[in-house]
Amino acid sequence: MAGCGTVALLVTLLWQRPSLHGAVYVVMLVALSELVSLPATFYRSYTLERRYELSTQSRAEWVRDHLKGVALTLAFALVAAHVVYTLIAWSPTFWWLAAAVTGAGAALILTKVAPVLLLPLFYKFKPLDRADLTSRLVDLSRRAGVPILGVYEWGLGAKTRRANAALAGSGRTRRILLSDTLLSEYTEEEIEVILAHEMAHHVHHDIRNALILEFGLFLAAGYAAAVALSRWWQPLGLSGPADPAGMPLLLLSGGAVILAATPLVNAFSRANERRADRFAVQLTGGREPFVSAMRRLGAQNLAEETPSRLSVWLFHTHPPVEERISAARQL
Repeated sequence: MAGCGTVALLVTLLWQRPSLHGAVYVVMLVALSELVSLPATFYRSYTLERRYELSTQSRAEWVRDHLKGVALTLAFALVAAHVVYTLIAWSPTFWWLAAAVTGAGAALILTKVAPVLLLPLFYKFKPLDRADLTSRLVDLSRRAGVPILGVYEWGLGAKTRRANAALAGSGRTRRILLSDTLLSEYTEEEIEVILAHEMAHHVHHDIRNALILEFGLFLAAGYAAAVALSRWWQPLGLSGPADPAGMPLLLLSGGAVILAATPLVNAFSRANERRADRFAVQLTGGREPFVSAMRRLGAQNLAEETPSRLSVWLFHTHPPVEERISAARQL
């Protein structure tokens, strides 16, 4: 519903075509988009989470985190719009190619710096104070061939009862993150096999491959936006291709390509997740810990165990829980 509201907003702005400075237009677009999507966002991420006893945040805490997210979105949007429109003014024909390269480079940088710059804006982290578990996970990283900087406790419990773990960053910023909700309720064998799954993504270069796929999407979306802009800027009455009033046209045409590609991107992600599951079970020899961890995670995070095939194809980046458990038992 929020997505439909955003599309309606973009169509309305394209129809009205307000004449504003680029930065002012971006601020207005982000503010209006936030107003349109806020009711659905609040219901989904706060009301439902509280109803099912997943969220531990107060309303004020939720608002504070949400405002941080909006501020980051606005900052990224301002930078992206400035880059794109500078490139359009430089080359109305080939701007989309330079924009795709720039976007891929930005995604690569964000992947590297997110654990040290972005995540601490929302969560608290501290070195894990369980020596045996730390030693066990460091040894696991050596066996997997994935060097890590350290093992950190992730203060997720202040916001939610969900459990999570990650191997975040790359190179010198790569670190293991274990949520306090995971540490308090899961065995060391279960934690080990969960982290082995995360390490598999680095072993198989899934992050690099995802960035390459993202670059391809940037190219396709940018090309679609460039074609739409070249054909419609005059009929729409824009002053030129670099007129900020054409921003909704770029977002609608590029977004349509990304939306159409989503099922294929999800299928690619599910294949990577299945391979990571196999790697985790084979590396640790922990088939039963993997099964119990999947059941715990599914129940704790209220994951649908057996969703419909259509739902999986359209929306799921991970295979259903029961499929993952069945595959592990067959190894």
